[in-house]
Amino acid sequence: MTPSAPDHEPNRADLGKDPRRVSGMFDQVAKGYDRTNTVLSLGNDQLWRVATTRAVAPRKGQRILDLAAGTGASSVSLAKSGADVVAADFSPGMIAEGRRRHRGIPNLSFVEADATALPFGDGEFDAVTMSFGLRNVNEPKKALAELLRVTKPGGRLVICEFSKPPSPSFNGLYRFYNDRILPTVAKAVSSNAEAYDYLNESIKDWPDQRTLSAWIREAGWTDVAHRNLSFGIVALHRARKPATSR
Repeated sequence: MTPSAPDHEPNRADLGKDPRRVSGMFDQVAKGYDRTNTVLSLGNDQLWRVATTRAVAPRKGQRILDLAAGTGASSVSLAKSGADVVAADFSPGMIAEGRRRHRGIPNLSFVEADATALPFGDGEFDAVTMSFGLRNVNEPKKALAELLRVTKPGGRLVICEFSKPPSPSFNGLYRFYNDRILPTVAKAVSSNAEAYDYLNESIKDWPDQRTLSAWIREAGWTDVAHRNLSFGIVALHRARKPATSR
């Protein structure tokens, strides 16, 4: 595999999604990642986080996996319920930043993990969730199967991911923002603007809502449904692990 670029050089992933390059890219943007996302999403990232937390519906006594957790902003939201939350990410830089920021939260732990080979046993979690991370995995279907494996029978899946706005006119406006405005803003607020060029490319390349729903069913999840957020810029996918094995 191609090694990560040195720390002083911007590391840019591509649609090949080599795990080392993607991980290295996120390492480099970890410190300013949450602030940059809020600016680039015009504050919508916070609304998406609230919707995801409500869909997971965490409760005290539950064990929840937040995969691709980054610095743990979404994990903190889940942990406020009193649930035992594991924030997992394949970027050591993100994990280190998350531990630094949130080390005082007793029911939140951070684990470095590969989404396609999770370091957890079968049926460990009452719910699993992944926000804006599945798109960066080089084998997303394998990740969905791994999430199924570590979930208890009857447990829940919530995936929040960029999608395709169904309105052609709004989609045109959205593409204009991503192609023309986002790169300029990223240069002003991010330590690695090239990382956000990859972000734009990965969003364009990612399948629509129905296709991702089909992938989730194919992995073995049932009761698969989704709803659009922010006019379909993002879709919130929900599913459940069958109560009995097939």
